[in-house]
Amino acid sequence: MQVKRLLDETKSAQDACSWINQRAQEVLACPHCMAAHVQRWGKESHLQRYRCCACHKTFNALTGSPLAGLKRRDAWAQYAQALIEGVSVRAAARRAGIHRTTAFRWRHQLLQCPAQERDTELHNLVEADETYFLQSFKGQRHLPRPARHRGGCATKRGLSAEQIPVLVVEDREGHHFDTVLPKVDQSTISCQLLQLLAPESLLCTDGAAVYRTTARAYALPHQRINLSAGEHVRQGVFHIQHVNAYDSRLKNWMQRFHGVATRYLPNYLGWRRLLERFNGSLTSEIVFRHATG
Repeated sequence: MQVKRLLDETKSAQDACSWINQRAQEVLACPHCMAAHVQRWGKESHLQRYRCCACHKTFNALTGSPLAGLKRRDAWAQYAQALIEGVSVRAAARRAGIHRTTAFRWRHQLLQCPAQERDTELHNLVEADETYFLQSFKGQRHLPRPARHRGGCATKRGLSAEQIPVLVVEDREGHHFDTVLPKVDQSTISCQLLQLLAPESLLCTDGAAVYRTTARAYALPHQRINLSAGEHVRQGVFHIQHVNAYDSRLKNWMQRFHGVATRYLPNYLGWRRLLERFNGSLTSEIVFRHATG
């Protein structure tokens, strides 16, 4: 039994190294000077090393990535599968045979690069809406406000003052962008939308005044859906049902974590985008390929 376990761990470690080496060959360049002329320079722990012909520094596929120095390669595959399934930190730690603090650290190391992977241009009919998450200082020892006792309830005014806005923008071709906003006002919204919208795009939003004033100020083609009046679809084509559906899936998926620390919210948004992009076909190999950038 022990021999079988050791063989499984060895195979898992070799598989993980194989994924990383294959990824390196696809985007091979020196992480120190970005030169493309490199040569093989032996192996270390099954990872191929390279030497840059320009700056003469050596590196491997993980150098400069969030995964540099990550140990226990025999547990990578199991942990990546736990990440795909969205299990808790403790459950992922038990499955991979690592400590819970290691599992927590691995989670956010693996999510650093996916958190930055977003579509940068949206075309044709583009839907935009914002959703909100309650501000959380989970994991912090020193809070900037008095602690709340479990079971107590904050006032409605207090909750609204502590909601963190997330802008969600999506076109009908499936291109997607979301980001945490410092606040919801014209300058913030316009800064995001002007970078995203292609020249031929038409913006569809709800009746929030911030989108109307932004569209008017920058002469953006805009269709406003008056949800408060019971309007959901205009002319059979203009609606915001795609972003609303995404907001619903995101909120339902986030409930399993029982509150996410606000400082880690961008990582969880990237995690959800990765799951949505592969729509059930996400594998451990894909997780690590994206985690290396």
